[in-house]
Amino acid sequence: MRTLGSLLLALQVQGGGTPSAGSGDVITLIAETTPINQGVLAILVLFSVASWAIILQKTWSFRRSERDTTRFLDVFRRSSKFSEVQAVCPTLPATPLVGVFQAGYAEINAQFRAAAPGGNPASATAPAAPRPILKSLDGVDRALIRAATGEVSKLERRMTFLATTAGVTPFIGLFGTVVGIMIAFQRIGATGSTNLAIVAPGISEALISTAAGLFAAIPALIFYNHFTHRVKEFSATMDDFALEFLNIAERNFT
Repeated sequence: MRTLGSLLLALQVQGGGTPSAGSGDVITLIAETTPINQGVLAILVLFSVASWAIILQKTWSFRRSERDTTRFLDVFRRSSKFSEVQAVCPTLPATPLVGVFQAGYAEINAQFRAAAPGGNPASATAPAAPRPILKSLDGVDRALIRAATGEVSKLERRMTFLATTAGVTPFIGLFGTVVGIMIAFQRIGATGSTNLAIVAPGISEALISTAAGLFAAIPALIFYNHFTHRVKEFSATMDDFALEFLNIAERNFT
């Protein structure tokens, strides 16, 4: 923008004019824009700041989830009892597999309690004689699916704002662009001159609005697609874990 300002200043000196509003740097140009364009830029800045806050938060959250998921699967596959896995669940709160496991574990214990004589609870991991039998493996499956759906919803939280930012901010910037072009034409009509020094401020305002809209939209779109892919990966991991959980339950309790 300093190069553009220098060009405009040179043209004005050659034409015997004085520097017009918008011939300075970006900050000066923004300060001299119309209230409508300043409002557009303020909205775009708010969208951009909020989207970057979500991007940083989700990046940190997904890294923790991936780390805890790896640890949880290692514990789950090394343990011989569900109770051992349940004991480590509070230490791995970031992984969505904890919620899926606890839902399946709770359903198994609920079925054992319902089937136990006199309503005495039976342990799903330390069965006593007679050996406890699951009443409904489909019930466990439904509990796992329900929990997995809830965990996916948690992973997707606030991602819709990124999609909204990617879809809306280019049009907000376009609105500012239209306003800047209208101002340029109004100045041409008022002065009767098509001199670049007359037209340039309005065009500059339009270009700033366009750039601000793209600056907000492009990162939001990139990271929205990235996070959507990560959620799909976590969802696939939960599906695989649910099948593994069901296989163990079927072998031991049916």
